[in-house]
Amino acid sequence: MNAALRSANSARTAITSGWSDGRDRLLQLLPHRADWSAMRRQPRRDVIAGVTVGLVALPLALGFGESSGMGAGAGLITAIVAGTVAALFGGSHVQVSGPTGAMTVVLVPIIGRYGPGAVLAVGLMAGLILMALAFLHAGRLIRYIPVPVVEGFTIGIAVIIGLQQLPSALGVHVHAERVLGLAGAALSAGLAAPLWSSIGIAIATAALILIGARLRPGVPIPLIAVVLATVLNRVLHLGAEPIGAIPSTIPAPALLPFQHWESLVLPAVAVAALAALESLMSASAADGMTVNQRHDSDRELFGQGLANLASPIFGGIPATAAIARTAVNIRSGAASRAAALTHAALLLVIVLVAARWVSMIPLAALAGVLIATAFQMVKVSSLRAILRATRGDAVVLVVTAVATVAFDLVTAVILGLVVAGGFALRQAAQGAKLAEIPLEEHSHLDEEKALLDEHIVAYRLEGPLFFAAAHDFLLELSEISDVRVVVLRMSRLSAIDATGAAVLADTIRRLESREVTVMLSGVRPEHQKVLHQLGVYDQLAHERHLFATTPEAIVHARTHAARRAHTPEHHHPSPATS
Repeated sequence: MNAALRSANSARTAITSGWSDGRDRLLQLLPHRADWSAMRRQPRRDVIAGVTVGLVALPLALGFGESSGMGAGAGLITAIVAGTVAALFGGSHVQVSGPTGAMTVVLVPIIGRYGPGAVLAVGLMAGLILMALAFLHAGRLIRYIPVPVVEGFTIGIAVIIGLQQLPSALGVHVHAERVLGLAGAALSAGLAAPLWSSIGIAIATAALILIGARLRPGVPIPLIAVVLATVLNRVLHLGAEPIGAIPSTIPAPALLPFQHWESLVLPAVAVAALAALESLMSASAADGMTVNQRHDSDRELFGQGLANLASPIFGGIPATAAIARTAVNIRSGAASRAAALTHAALLLVIVLVAARWVSMIPLAALAGVLIATAFQMVKVSSLRAILRATRGDAVVLVVTAVATVAFDLVTAVILGLVVAGGFALRQAAQGAKLAEIPLEEHSHLDEEKALLDEHIVAYRLEGPLFFAAAHDFLLELSEISDVRVVVLRMSRLSAIDATGAAVLADTIRRLESREVTVMLSGVRPEHQKVLHQLGVYDQLAHERHLFATTPEAIVHARTHAARRAHTPEHHHPSPATS
């Protein structure tokens, strides 16, 4: 009897403890008081940023909605509903969410195979998966995605987005499950009976956006291009097909029975994986574009999960954070979540007031917007840097890009990770050497303490700095405080790949932005090319902060720290005097 009572008490205690832990975890994922306080600090800046990003988001939302197969109105609803929910519950203060090109790439085959009704089931399941990942602290896993894999599937997505627009750009109606088949059918039909008005509008819209982005980066050129194309199409009677009816209200919540839910599990996993990957990458990029902004990965997953639950219920499609709109938001001065909420509110007003005018936009104009977006997604400088970094990085990038176009995004990422892991193990094996190291005759503790007293710290990097270990290094190094100079000793670094170099560059940038000077010593000749290509040297305050040996770096660091000790607070020393 006593044993039974003890067993029952233990079970009751375990249940109570589990419930308490779950409640505490939920409270950690919900909005905090600091979030609301931040929204009241600079409301004018947030409103201006929100209006700007809303004008940029309008044609993109319409285009991605149309491209997904659910219609332009679904794209607008997604930007409004998912944009609002993710802004309230997400883990970044400046992130903007909505329909994206990557998500439409995943949705097109799902809708083609199972019909529009599958979007609700897939969205709901993907949302629940994302929320479960948030509870399981899975946000940290994004650190282990190598840079070449990210760049590779970004290029693949850009190619797919561009190919998907060929039917609208050529003014033809064709259908195919695979994007390569769709592009081939569109070209065949377009060459047989070309509709020059649609072709001209698509080319002119894309050209205007690409040229305008270079000449006037702060102006919402996509919106201007779409308005011009719409006016010309109506006034000159060019005959380009419009997008059609746009709902003038947000539809009431809809529930759909899961008739074939077992066949939609894998598509839902793919949608959830993409939403997590793209949103967390966007949040990391947003951190890099701001000062003292750090996102919460698990809260971001939780917010995206709620957004993907809400959006399909109201007639939208699954959503992710959008790096392009987030970048516009930051550049426009966004300081809190109020900017993303303003962007969603502006789009809601457009739906309620201007739906009739929006329905007149030519499909070819939206195709031009997305073709220009596809071109802008490919960063030539990053692509060139990775291709020149190491042979392994180049192979991983190409394999991931080709697999993205030929198969799907999840398969592409898995293949990219496998190939990257193979090269990483090979480099680690080649870098492992047995060397005789003499015993130290005296302890260096006194010397290290003296350096710390002078606000100088020296780190020695040993072994390979690959994509997995690189982020742990970043987290440790970027949290140092009360230090004026950091010396990174690189002589024992056996190997480094593109991700390791990119993380190192980001670490230096973060430290320099906090007025912590970084110096490198003992960089090996075989690593200089990778570090140069990935911009590590560019992040140093001065070119003279590269040293052949650690003692030379320490001498300069002491001089620099002493000078900083006599510099007024928040004053940056001139590079010429560094």
